[in-house]
Amino acid sequence: MPDALWVSNALLWCLVIALSAVVLALARQVGVLHERIAPAGALTLQGGLEIGERAPELVLPTLSGDSVRIGGAEDRSTLLFFLSPSCPVCDTLLPVLHSVAKGEHDWLRVILASDGDAAEHRAFAARKQLEAFPY
Repeated sequence: MPDALWVSNALLWCLVIALSAVVLALARQVGVLHERIAPAGALTLQGGLEIGERAPELVLPTLSGDSVRIGGAEDRSTLLFFLSPSCPVCDTLLPVLHSVAKGEHDWLRVILASDGDAAEHRAFAARKQLEAFPY
């Protein structure tokens, strides 16, 4: 009888250790998912333009020293893509952005927007081959 007690106790401890490993693995997965989803929770402003309403015209400088006009009367729609060199979601969306810009260039104009250090953004644009877009 004491042998059976030792065996059952050992099996229960093995089960506790295995379940602890499963809990740690699940906690790690929650952390990985949090890293992927965290940047997507940007604040949404309550006011602003209605869908289909024209944006006011702005003329802004680009990283290359040129200027880009945003808003006003346009012959094509404009996709204003906000990005950051440290944004993992932006990193995964850039190949899609290249594809969309190439496939829809007849009616869609893509403009990249961001803030921060200009030198860092120039290096990011060169690394990700974003020179074709006003940035």
